[in-house]
Amino acid sequence: MRKWVGLVALLVAEAMNLLDATIVQVAAPVIHTDLGGRTADIQWFSAAYTLPFAALLITGGRLGDIYGRRRLFRLGVVGFVLASTACALATQSGVLIGARAVQGLTAATIIPQTIGLIRSSFSGPELPKALGLIGPVMGLAGISGPLLGGVITEATSWRVVFLVNVPLGIAVLALARLLPESRSPERPSLDLAGTVLLITGSALLVFPILQSRDWILLPLGIAVLGGCVLQQRRSGSRLLELSLFRRSGFGAALGTSALFFAVMSGLTLVVVLHQQLTLHHSVMRASLVLLPWSAVSGIASWCAGQWLIQRFGSRLMYVGLGVLLIGLLATRISLVPALGICGAGVGLFTTAFFTEALHRVQPQETGSAAGLLNAVQQFGGTLGVAVLGTIFLHHPAAPQRAFLVATAVIVVTVATTHLMRSPRSRQSGPGSRERARTAR
Repeated sequence: MRKWVGLVALLVAEAMNLLDATIVQVAAPVIHTDLGGRTADIQWFSAAYTLPFAALLITGGRLGDIYGRRRLFRLGVVGFVLASTACALATQSGVLIGARAVQGLTAATIIPQTIGLIRSSFSGPELPKALGLIGPVMGLAGISGPLLGGVITEATSWRVVFLVNVPLGIAVLALARLLPESRSPERPSLDLAGTVLLITGSALLVFPILQSRDWILLPLGIAVLGGCVLQQRRSGSRLLELSLFRRSGFGAALGTSALFFAVMSGLTLVVVLHQQLTLHHSVMRASLVLLPWSAVSGIASWCAGQWLIQRFGSRLMYVGLGVLLIGLLATRISLVPALGICGAGVGLFTTAFFTEALHRVQPQETGSAAGLLNAVQQFGGTLGVAVLGTIFLHHPAAPQRAFLVATAVIVVTVATTHLMRSPRSRQSGPGSRERARTAR
């Protein structure tokens, strides 16, 4: 019972992270109107959070391996609450963007601990059920975020949307004392050089896309990230557990995560911007448009975790991607129902994806794997915001261009999904993977 109560703290922390992101996306145009600045600042309100979040998640996971995941989790929550308060007090766009970056940094010490603690607390048939609860909670946060963003911004001020994190953070800290401490059985060391290379390369890659200039930085960013890979091969204190890449399909899982969540984050921003900047709808009406996506996603994820994964195994990922493609194509007919279809695909895919991606990870690799999966997810989300947001801002009267690009990316994701599945899972029948996992 204690581990299920502790799971509540982890789920609330995951929800707090998504809640903050979705609230800010809905409120971003209003924030820009109030604080002024460049149009690109609208994208930076999100990217300033997700970029350091993505770049430091691996380090956050490693710190949890070294010093204890519960300890890092609690420290991160305290820092996140303080940074949220600073966001609420910002008087200029630059100050807000800086405070958002600090939020992302502190969140990077929270989120890798959640998956790591779930992975180390649950096993066998309990693991997909525990992971399956993430979907409904995230779906609820996804529903609450846009609605709260709309209600709070219209009724009070956009500043209050950041203060929502304060009571949530206090509740998480109260529940976190019930979590058991968890760390890697083999104490790893911290790779500062690898961390610096990863942060620098990521920033150089994303900055020119958001700014639509300084394109020379793109190849420089790729070169720095390539240098990071070489440094990891030679370093005695690695940022990453390179043994993860010898696990069947783990590398493909990283590519799948980056592509999939690039579409999710980018499309959410495009929908909000289209509603407010092109159609001139209120922030409340814009938030309600996202309701079908979030609500159906939470329901589908819960069903997947409770029943469908046990019956269909990793094949459920294909079903989710197929449903998502249908939803994206249907946006040309009617946006709101199509977003509901997209939400069903998202919920079916995500629960099956994380179950498949993590089940072969060893205990000493948990922190690195959780941080890496979350990092590429957030980095993909940052690129999605940059690319799809830029496409929309250049062609605000034609949002379907962004949806067309998203459709193409999901088609590629189908191929990477096939590569991440183990040969056994491709040959086995429905449910046999779960029975094999239980037996192990």
